[in-house]
Amino acid sequence: MLQQENLYPKKLDLSKSKTFSARNRKNLVTIENLAVPGQSPLSSWDHPEIGAVADSILEARRHGRPVVWFMGAHVIKCGLSRYVIELMRRGFISHVAGNGAVSIHDFELAYLGGTSEYVPRAIEDGSFGMWEETGSFMNAAIREGYAQGLGYGASLARYMDVHPEQFPHRYDSVIYQAYSLGVPATFHISIGADIIHQHPAADFAALGGSSGIDFAIFTHSIAQLDGGVYLNFGSAVMGAEVFLKALAISRNQGYPVEGLTTANFDIIPLGDYRSDVGQDHFHYYYRPRKNVVNRPTSLGGQGYYIMGNHLDTIPKLYSLLTGSQQEETRGGAADGGDEADDA
Repeated sequence: MLQQENLYPKKLDLSKSKTFSARNRKNLVTIENLAVPGQSPLSSWDHPEIGAVADSILEARRHGRPVVWFMGAHVIKCGLSRYVIELMRRGFISHVAGNGAVSIHDFELAYLGGTSEYVPRAIEDGSFGMWEETGSFMNAAIREGYAQGLGYGASLARYMDVHPEQFPHRYDSVIYQAYSLGVPATFHISIGADIIHQHPAADFAALGGSSGIDFAIFTHSIAQLDGGVYLNFGSAVMGAEVFLKALAISRNQGYPVEGLTTANFDIIPLGDYRSDVGQDHFHYYYRPRKNVVNRPTSLGGQGYYIMGNHLDTIPKLYSLLTGSQQEETRGGAADGGDEADDA
């Protein structure tokens, strides 16, 4: 029989952690060095299958099918926020999602104008992640939003909207712009994985509960994904695992999610990523290979693996999509002119 005292092991009092102001922190990413779509130079990088991914996105949106964009934090840390925002604005992305780190870097850019501290030095003295403004603002936003029945992403967007004076750079925030455009932005956390969980104000019931609401919102988008596209940029755990579970729930409830396109963007060389590999090979354990590219498309559709740095892949995809959009617009204008002349 279990001893009662064994059920209550010692725990650290998290409320005793010290915090520091982020206002004078050196940031590796700032508003000033964000890449600008259409102005920042395009590299010579290319991939033989990225055109097929772009075509699938265009086809999906032409038919009103969703395009779900999941990302890890390095998309923000590479200074590519404005690409994501512009793709939403142009109607290419119908749902944006990420892990908890994405929300933190995006939120810091909105209030501070910079993000991404230098971790190696900060981890040595215990200052890593102990940022007063980031932790207090975000935990307050999530606690207040969750009390109103909002998910994690919507809670952060609402907080920025209610306190505009605190967020002078909110127009470069993926979260804020998503909700301004009517695009769901959901965040899928792992308790203990994010710096705001270190803050004395962390409310783990609200953190978990609001992310649970976001999971239900995300799953609704995945349930509509027949004929749509799922893109995962560099999230080797959350982007793969959350997607597979949402897909399982959708099919369990009778949604015909079959003819979909998936694409995983990462820097790990996989070679023939569609071939079978045994458990003696590390590729077998690479979640996106199985849970994004191959398994979800077994009932129809196509999965792709695009190897490259986000600094190359995202601007290239943006160029292909917006170039095609411009061609369609020019074609439509010409057709309209011909009809007018005939009339």
